[in-house]
Amino acid sequence: MKSFKFLPVLALGVFALAQPAQAVEEIILRIKDHKFIPETVEVPAGEKVKLIVMNEDKTPEEFESYELNREKIIRGGGKGIVFIGPLKPGTYPFFGEFNMDSAKGQVIAK
Repeated sequence: MKSFKFLPVLALGVFALAQPAQAVEEIILRIKDHKFIPETVEVPAGEKVKLIVMNEDKTPEEFESYELNREKIIRGGGKGIVFIGPLKPGTYPFFGEFNMDSAKGQVIAK
């Protein structure tokens, strides 16, 4: 009879894959009248966060941040998802490239 010494290791690997993923905090960021609402978003440092960007304007806008290394166009009346983090404590500015004078904001990781 053959020995199955690898079976416990295989079973452990399958169990690890079956564990539920850690919940990611979701934050809604709205675009209205070519402005981000809220302009300041606080997130926990060291954790991944899901930004749900909802554009209530009829024209497209872009969520862009050099510091976060993110760029996403959100069509008019649409929504987009931007994952950020985990971040070190600090302030990370973002802007809307199509309305740079008014569409400005910041993520603060604490």
